[in-house]
Formats: sequence, structure tokens, C-alpha cells
Amino acid sequence: MAIDLDANFPRYDQFEPAAPIWRVTAGIDRCFHRFFDTSPISPSGRYVGLTRLPAEERMPVAGEPAEVVVIDLETGEHDVVAATHGWDTQLGAQVQWGASDRELWFIDMHVDRWLPFSVCMDPLSGRRREIKGELYMVSPDGTKLAAPCLRRTRRTQRGYGVIAPDEHIPVNHGAPDDDGLYVTDVATGQAMLVASFADILDTALDPEDYAGGALYGFHVKWNPQGTRLMFVVRWVPEGSTEWISRRNAVITMRSDGSEIRCAIPWDVWARGGHHPNWTPDGDHVMMNLKLDGENMRLVQARWDGADLRLMHPDLEGSGHPSLHPDGRYVLTDVYAHGPLAWEDGTTPLRLLDLEAGEETRVARIRSRPDYEGDVKVLRVDPHPAWGPDRRHAAFNACPDGTRDVFVADLGGLM
Repeated sequence: MAIDLDANFPRYDQFEPAAPIWRVTAGIDRCFHRFFDTSPISPSGRYVGLTRLPAEERMPVAGEPAEVVVIDLETGEHDVVAATHGWDTQLGAQVQWGASDRELWFIDMHVDRWLPFSVCMDPLSGRRREIKGELYMVSPDGTKLAAPCLRRTRRTQRGYGVIAPDEHIPVNHGAPDDDGLYVTDVATGQAMLVASFADILDTALDPEDYAGGALYGFHVKWNPQGTRLMFVVRWVPEGSTEWISRRNAVITMRSDGSEIRCAIPWDVWARGGHHPNWTPDGDHVMMNLKLDGENMRLVQARWDGADLRLMHPDLEGSGHPSLHPDGRYVLTDVYAHGPLAWEDGTTPLRLLDLEAGEETRVARIRSRPDYEGDVKVLRVDPHPAWGPDRRHAAFNACPDGTRDVFVADLGGLM
């Protein structure tokens, strides 16, 4: 990123950060970036794409619009490029970049029918294309969209899909053959159910473990090569709500829905774990997991579940981890109510050196907002994500109580 961020953005300097950090949302409030597996920084490194909440001091209302915001890192200017009804409190409108700076993707929704759809916008010209298929993550080359049913995600956890009235959210029973993982071809706009829950249950799961309940989809992630998909599948007892304990499993498959396998089974996840992600090689998944039932560590396994092992025996796992392409450094955060957080609502941004077995506290910054909402759906998760240059990283925080997005230069620490 050959841009002088000091020219337009203030530095964050509380608690003596170990790296330069800039607040890129200075002058615009209530903004946040999507997740730790997609960067809000555009492919060229010039722009940042974000969601802006309509309010953060109250619970959201179905049908009210959020905004899609683009920040020009070179000029310091920001622009509200679109309004959208397809959003929720944790991943916003799924704002993310395609293959170039002229492909900004996000979700919108027809509120007369409560049906989500995808939008690809050129933020430089304002031209946009609407596609019927839904979006959770766009493939690295920008040619395919992958998603669960974004309305149904609220059946197991709020914050990650779209906000719709309960009577317009479908209910699953058992392992349906008409819901699962969807892939949309961007060129044709054709959406296809590439793997139904019936397919997944028959191929990769033990039916006895999933009797008496329903399967729903949650996180969907392309591997960096765009050849495989990760799908977090959740089982809940029939007729239950998000308050009931879930059974989570990490399922992988090829982009056409073939070669379905279970990478992390539910009984292993149930030892204590969270937030799976692809490793840069595209053949392994990683996550925080208590393999011994007590100590949270980073683990990895092959896409088919083989070779489940610790990535380091001593470094503590936390938050939303992602591995740098060099295979040595992991960037992650900490929940505001987690064991590594401070009582004042500040949390560390952590850089873990797997080779040396050392941790660098990149920053200590407030991530607990004034109002977290019901079941903390308005919490602020930093979701640190490597930028396209793999030197800079973006993350969320709220040092002044309102959501802000920051960019850190980690080059001097690696």
C-alpha cells in the first residue's frame, strides 16, 4: 500500500501500540467492516468498503436501511454509495470486493417479499448490477458467490444474515433437500443449490447424531484458490431457538458441491472451540479448539478431517484467527468479555509467531460499545483481516464508543 495514511487519517496511540495504526473512519460514525476472512481494503489498496448502521444505541428494526460506505485512502474522502435493506449487526451487508476496485459486492433485500439479492457496484461510476442469488462470500476471482440462506441464519444466531420478520423466515425440519449451500454464477446470474443438507447428512455426517432436530447453514468460506468451500453446518433440536445448545460441524466440498467431507466433527468442536478458517494453502482448515478439553489452542486439519493437530502447543487461541501466507504469523483478536480482555472494555490485537512461539500485542483498544443489545448482537468484534498486500490489516473497534475501522501496518513486526 503505497499511500501516506498520515496525510489524511489520525493515528491511534493509546496504550503504546507496537505498530502504526490509523483510524480511517475519522469523520464518519457507526461504520464497521465485514469479517476476518475478507478484507475491506480494495485489491489496489486504495479504497475501503464498509457498512454503516442506521443506529447503534438501539436494536435494529426489520426494513430500515443501512448504508454502504467507500473511503478513499488516498484523498481521505468518503462516500455513501448505496442504501441497503439486506444487512444484520455483525457482518453488515456482507460488503466485500471482487476481483478489482470496480467490483464492490453487498446484499440488499426486497422488503415487500423479504427476499435478499446480491448487488455488484462499480463505486467509481455508480453503475450496479443486481443478481438474484444470495451472497455470503465472493470467490477470489469474483466469478462466483457462495451463501447459506441468509434469512435462515437467524434461526441459530442473529447478526450474520439479514433482518426480516420472523413469519418470513423459513423453518427447516430434519435435513431438507431444498436448503443448504448455494453457489451463484456471476456471469449468468444463475443460483444453484450445490449441496443440500440431505446430501451433506448422507455423505459426511452420522445420521444418528442428527436425529430429532434440524440442520441450518452458517459461515461459508472460499479457500484462497477458489477451489473448495467451507460450510459451518448447525444442528438444533426440533422446534428450538438460538438459546438451545447447537451442534456445529465444519463441512468442506469442491466448488460444484462434490467431494463433501467433514473436516471438524461436532463432538470435537463441542470440546470447546470457535471460528474456523482456511489456511493459505487451501487444503487445510484452522480454528480455536480445546483438543484436550481445557486449553484453547490453534489447531488445523486437512479438508477431509485428516491430520488434526496443534499449530503450536503453547500459544493461546482466541477470537478470529487468520494465518499469514508465510505460514508463520497468525493475526487474531479477543472478545470483549473473553479471558484475555481487560475489565475496562479494551482488548488486545494479537500477532502470534508460530515459529518462535511468541506473541506481540499489536494494540490495546476498546472494543466493548456502550450498548451491546439483546444477546450482545450489537457487540463490536474486531475481526482483524489481512489486506491485499499482506502487510496491512484492518479491524473494528470503538475507542470513543462508536464503531470505527482501523488500518495497522504490521510490516515492522514480521
